[in-house]
Amino acid sequence: MVQNRNKLIDLFIGNAANSIVHKVLEIAIENSEIANKYNKELITSRDLAKKYREKINPKDSPLIERDIEYIKSRIINKIRAELLLRISNGYKNINLNLIDGFVDNFLKEMKIN
Repeated sequence: MVQNRNKLIDLFIGNAANSIVHKVLEIAIENSEIANKYNKELITSRDLAKKYREKINPKDSPLIERDIEYIKSRIINKIRAELLLRISNGYKNINLNLIDGFVDNFLKEMKIN
């Protein structure tokens, strides 16, 4: 059971990070067509993350503090690594200062905190 739970947490982290990366990219992009594609990816990843969150434990019961800190730090690290990779590939206007606020809001939306 624990192995499945860890797998669900990893899947949640991956989809949460992907959703937030696309939110930051959507803000950074000037082309509205590309921004719409980022928005669609953001919504898809958010919905998948929500499904995984509900499978981790009942959505109305909180996670233990150790899990919350682990999830938050892993999400932030994944986002930062992906955005730095995109910046090195030539993406412009990416604001890394938005990450912490978006992660906090996302975790509240998913009822992690």
